[in-house]
Amino acid sequence: MSTLHSPEKHRVMLVDDQKLIRQGLASLLSLSAHIEVAHEAADGEEALAWIKAHGSDTDIILLDLRMPKMNGIQLLQAMRAENIKIPVLILTTFDDHNMLLEALKAGARGYLLKDVELEMLVSGIERIVAGESMIQPTITTSLLNGLQGLHSEFEAFAAPEALSAKELEILRLIAAGCSNKEIADALFKSEGTVKNQVSAIMAKLGVRDRTRAVLRAIELGLIGFC
Repeated sequence: MSTLHSPEKHRVMLVDDQKLIRQGLASLLSLSAHIEVAHEAADGEEALAWIKAHGSDTDIILLDLRMPKMNGIQLLQAMRAENIKIPVLILTTFDDHNMLLEALKAGARGYLLKDVELEMLVSGIERIVAGESMIQPTITTSLLNGLQGLHSEFEAFAAPEALSAKELEILRLIAAGCSNKEIADALFKSEGTVKNQVSAIMAKLGVRDRTRAVLRAIELGLIGFC
């Protein structure tokens, strides 16, 4: 089969040990004209083997955390060891703060609940493929509660540079799940300006992506949720 595909479509790999969930996600994604399911895998070992052989034809991985043989965190760690750069979005049905934090530390770019609506799922896929992160506010709020007394041990500066009031405002919008475009519209700025400010925020916090920036800010008490 040819590896060529339409540039308008993002090719997605589904990794989940429950066949019914994989089939349900595949059926849901088939409703979008912008998504194509490239492959389905039942565990991390199967996924890693396929990624090594066909990963160049995959734009994003939708990954479950709890699986036999090799779980989602172990797959992320194996991908990092192999220097595999395909972005990963975690799909979860539970609020296991420790596992979510471990997944983020291992390189996941965001997380959504498995019962997410198609519009948000497609938006998450598009944003992560574009280099952003995807944070579902309901999970972030729960994660905030789980962070009480929990040291996340993210790679970051011990004493980050202070953020300005405007940067904190942008960080709160990121934590609410807003994209750069949505932030730009809300603050009457250009999308390019917001992108530069987000990069400056990450540099000040000493983190690599938007998801870590939010969690680092929560850990430092810079932002919170009502």
